[in-house]
Amino acid sequence: MFTFLMIVEIVLSILLILVIIVQSSKGGGLASSMGGGNIGAVFGVRRTSDFLTKTTTILATLLIVLALVINLLFLPGKNTADSESIIQSTQTSLPPPQVPQNLPK
Repeated sequence: MFTFLMIVEIVLSILLILVIIVQSSKGGGLASSMGGGNIGAVFGVRRTSDFLTKTTTILATLLIVLALVINLLFLPGKNTADSESIIQSTQTSLPPPQVPQNLPK
């Protein structure tokens, strides 16, 4: 399950990168040099901009939610015994530092 969710996460991140690159900025951006300038011919310029903005929002939301789900529920090697042993090992007391008694004057 963990491997499947990680593959979905990678695919979502690649799609998000592609959608962001295709969007045209005020200066033209990468969209005009990569052929994304012609995407407006399919839907119209205004509808294309709305579609790409909504797609970016949806993909970014899915990416964040999936990352949280993976981290909280499916992260491998996560168990309470390890965290308790770390907490217990940090609570052991060390002897107080020794101050030298005979200091030269």
